Amino acid sequence: MPIESSPSAPRPRVLSGIQPTADSFHLGNYLGALRQWVALQDTHDAFYCIVDLHAITMEHDPQTLRRRTRVAAAQLFAIGLDPERSTVFVQSQVPEHAELQWVLSCLTGFGEASRMTQFKDKSAKQGTSAASVGLFTYPILQAADILLYQADQVPVGEDQRQHLELTRTLAQRFNHRFGETFVAPEAYIPKATAKITDLQEPTAKMSKSSSSPQGILDLLDEPGSVRKKIMRAVTDTGTEIKADEVNKPGVTNLLRIHSALSGTSVEDLERRFEGQGYGALKKELAQIVLDTFEPIRERTAKLLADEGELDRMLMVGADRAREVARQTMGTVRDRVGFLGRD
Repeated sequence: MPIESSPSAPRPRVLSGIQPTADSFHLGNYLGALRQWVALQDTHDAFYCIVDLHAITMEHDPQTLRRRTRVAAAQLFAIGLDPERSTVFVQSQVPEHAELQWVLSCLTGFGEASRMTQFKDKSAKQGTSAASVGLFTYPILQAADILLYQADQVPVGEDQRQHLELTRTLAQRFNHRFGETFVAPEAYIPKATAKITDLQEPTAKMSKSSSSPQGILDLLDEPGSVRKKIMRAVTDTGTEIKADEVNKPGVTNLLRIHSALSGTSVEDLERRFEGQGYGALKKELAQIVLDTFEPIRERTAKLLADEGELDRMLMVGADRAREVARQTMGTVRDRVGFLGRD
């Protein structure tokens, strides 16, 4: 029989993770994932992981990684993740992640791993010879992250569907070869979220890896920087404030951000700003973004000011995660044929 996915609660278990590879999360992260994480605490047995093992697949500075891991954790708590209602932890503090990855790597074909599009995309930028083995096996570690906690559901966007399918394949392969052990997770499709694009290149996704600093709204930006970025956001020819993906991508992006944060439909915003210029929309949007970001920025600063307490909160999460991880790995070790531990 498979290990019970949630022995103490009937709610489905969900797992998601985020890399600590920047000094701040940005608006796209917040609207695309993090805001949904907060809501899922009410309906799911939620496990949220800061995936620092994934973060070292590229060259990195150890001190920067350590600082960014704490900054990521502080932001997660600041946006509303509650350690009493969800398990928030750092991946490297649960060694079973790496152990399960090795077992799953031995069940994954080389050709199967080489077909992962994320490796193809990233290695194409720097050349395959410069790409690390860690980058190549990244999806297998991601599968271990999920299967270790017997997650029933995983929030996924289009760019992660292939990785989730690999996770399901590996779960089923292990179960077939060694007996029912893992839950094969299903995709959790969140409610449609706004497609947020670069403020300076509104036809491109807002992304730390490709956007310019002026094109990204960071959660921890100073108020003056937020206002300046929005007021300088690229707009379009003409003055009409109307959503039009093809002819007015800049204004469409600003309307979507406003709608996502204010709860006002894009259609209502078009009617409200009819006859007004882009400046009026930008000014109001800047204030709405600040009203959202400022409490998060202040709570993040407060959490980072007490590093010891922040580390303690993360260890509480890691201890809770390890209870589940140890149970899973105990079963995996036995079924694979490893000697037992005391």
